[in-house]
Amino acid sequence: MSETPHIVSDVMTQTVVAVGRDALFKEIVRTMEQWKVSAMPVLEGEGRVIGVVSEADLLPKEEFRDSDPNLFEPRRRLSDLAKAGAATAEELMSTPAVTVHPDATLAQAARIMAVRHVKRLPVVDQVGMLQGIVSRADLLKVFLRSDEDIEGEVRRTVVSYLFPAFSHAIHVKVHEGVVTLRGHIRDTSLISVAVRLVRAVEGVVDVEPRLTGQSGGADRSEDGQ
Repeated sequence: MSETPHIVSDVMTQTVVAVGRDALFKEIVRTMEQWKVSAMPVLEGEGRVIGVVSEADLLPKEEFRDSDPNLFEPRRRLSDLAKAGAATAEELMSTPAVTVHPDATLAQAARIMAVRHVKRLPVVDQVGMLQGIVSRADLLKVFLRSDEDIEGEVRRTVVSYLFPAFSHAIHVKVHEGVVTLRGHIRDTSLISVAVRLVRAVEGVVDVEPRLTGQSGGADRSEDGQ
């Protein structure tokens, strides 16, 4: 019924700025500045991801510059205190790296980012080799989809599927990603199903159902009006 959803490999950036485990502190800072990135995968061997080093991992060195680590909440900030004295990517990186596979859906990648509180994910294959990187901005690319494309998919995968006998009488309008459904149907219990399926179409911002039907001899919409 539904069209194949976009997956991470569709939107990821394949050219990735990364560092080796032996990269020195200042080299990491220079690389971040040069490429305007706030985090980078740390690699070993031929490209296996072993961690991620971010600006947050580098900041403790400056934060604790004028503080005595022994007197500054050592139990709660043990990890940050250790990073304040770190000099290489291996010592600074967060590990294991939070990653995603290239065949994961964009929704799955978004959930990982939200739960793990990260802005980007290294994309790795089944053995952990780096394939690319996906960012929050990459996941939002589906909302650049045109209203015409969204309308076409809603007609093909929702209207024609749920209401084959009434599809000609149901009007679909999309404006700035908001889908409006208008028309008369026989079974109003399908309105909530239609709303759920339309919301699942990539690029849809919201759904406004304006469908009516016969129930006990009276027309009514989803909200009873």
